Amino acid sequence: MIPLLSFSVIKIALMASASFTIAMLLTPALTNILYRYKMWRKTVRQEAMGGGGLPIFKKFHQEGEIKTPRFGGVLIWITPPFLALLFFILSKTGNAWLEGFNFLSRGETWLPLATLIMASAVGFLDDIVQVISGPKSAFLRPIWVKISKYTAGGLSLKLRFSLVFLIGLTGAWWFFSKLGVDSIFIPGVGDVFLGLFMIPFFVLVMLATYTGGVIDGIDGLSGGAFASMFTAYGVIALWQGQIDLATLCFAIVGAILAFLWFNIPPARFYMGETGVMGLTATLTVIAFLTDSVAVLPIIGVLLVAESASVIIQVTSKKLRHGKKVFLAAPIHHHFEGMGWPSVKVTMRFWIIGVVAAFIGVAIRLLG
Repeated sequence: MIPLLSFSVIKIALMASASFTIAMLLTPALTNILYRYKMWRKTVRQEAMGGGGLPIFKKFHQEGEIKTPRFGGVLIWITPPFLALLFFILSKTGNAWLEGFNFLSRGETWLPLATLIMASAVGFLDDIVQVISGPKSAFLRPIWVKISKYTAGGLSLKLRFSLVFLIGLTGAWWFFSKLGVDSIFIPGVGDVFLGLFMIPFFVLVMLATYTGGVIDGIDGLSGGAFASMFTAYGVIALWQGQIDLATLCFAIVGAILAFLWFNIPPARFYMGETGVMGLTATLTVIAFLTDSVAVLPIIGVLLVAESASVIIQVTSKKLRHGKKVFLAAPIHHHFEGMGWPSVKVTMRFWIIGVVAAFIGVAIRLLG
């Protein structure tokens, strides 16, 4: 008889390994499709948020922008749900061993899996809009021109935020109404009752986390960052006895590592919004499910820094007549502008992310 904790570790390790393996096996087919249909942007972005040009971005990333496909995030959001469904079906065969590997459960993984799929689907739509060049039909072309006025460069920021808002509102309702969650735990303080305010708070955290998605700007950067964050929350979930949730976290990590294998410079494909939107939304849900949202700014410090740098830059341009605080924003481009090779930026950000994850986990476990 294998002890419960030992079996849980085996379950987590198996699902993480299976996720990595499946995603690796899917990559050749995905790559073939992406390059055959030229699933990359056809033009380089010309304007930064808040106005102004993008000289530093163009200097380092102009070629990759129009020659490297997006949609790498598909590997990340297809693999874990597939594994969850597969082992749920296998658990119904009557085999006790297989039943133990099922990690699809109402209280732990229904919501994060649904969030991962829904948010990634929205991101997938945004990526599609960014890469298609429009119909060749003379009849459809005028219609496309009108539509593209509102979707040039992808779905508008306002529309994306609105869709993330709706996903967050759905998740908040589930937490409050179905799971009965109406407070958050703050290490050193204890439970803080929010009541009905739990719903807007949940939505605001999801929107804030999504703004950190601008981290997907250098080969390998976002993959390494998200891997450390989901690993941290996987450890917290395991410590709390949320085995199914921990298994999902590490299944996501396995898929991220497979993506990262092909995203390390020179990248075969980018994560794209289909990965970023799904991961940031799911990270928010998992932070609440583990009652560890208070340490999310620590574990996700790279997302905070990336988002804050953009907000500071845009605000400075508007209030100081175009003057900038950073050479470029998000902040990883600032360091490139300082002369750091992109690989140095990526690896140093990885180190910061891992250390922040250690600190966040320690604070939560000791709190």
